[in-house]
Amino acid sequence: SMLDRLLAGVERSLAYKLMLAHIIIIAISNYIVQFKIDVFGHPLAIAAFTFPLVVVLTDLTVRMLGKQTGRAVISLAFIPAIIVSMAVVKLGGAPDSVAFRIGLGSGMAYFVSNLLDVYVFQYFREKYTTWWIAPALASIVSTFLDTYVFFFTAFAGGENEFMAANWHIVATNNSISKIIVSLLVILPSYGILLNYLQKKVNHEQPVS
Repeated sequence: SMLDRLLAGVERSLAYKLMLAHIIIIAISNYIVQFKIDVFGHPLAIAAFTFPLVVVLTDLTVRMLGKQTGRAVISLAFIPAIIVSMAVVKLGGAPDSVAFRIGLGSGMAYFVSNLLDVYVFQYFREKYTTWWIAPALASIVSTFLDTYVFFFTAFAGGENEFMAANWHIVATNNSISKIIVSLLVILPSYGILLNYLQKKVNHEQPVS
């Protein structure tokens, strides 16, 4: 099958765990994005604290599985993630149109970030050997672009009155807070995790 060919030479359990992690994080982020908090008087969607994990998880998947297989795993995870997201938003009591637009917004943001990944971030990964530079640059560029794409598609002119009127303000605040969370919290944690996983993989490889 196509899946067998894509995962040839890759540890299946690792690929499935990464796929499941993508589905869970995207679904949680898409549910909590409807809810805002005020930080120093600035409206902020709670998902600002979970969306940076998607960028880090994408980078981790590509590093652990290789470029082609990593992208395939992320793509395979995405459609179930959108379906689960829409179902969770709907079950949470949101109208159908809100659930649909959040799913559509997530799809558009994913499409934009994947184009960036193919044409821009791979260049960063190959140009900068220091592990943190590529995900840091990726996080900053993709955060602004796909946050605006997402909030515009999901909320502009929609039924959530506050978000319909203020989506651009929330998108700006979310972009800034996501970058701060990425650089101060998630990237250092990712460095520790990446170091551990690479040592584990190297340790488990048989000596030829």
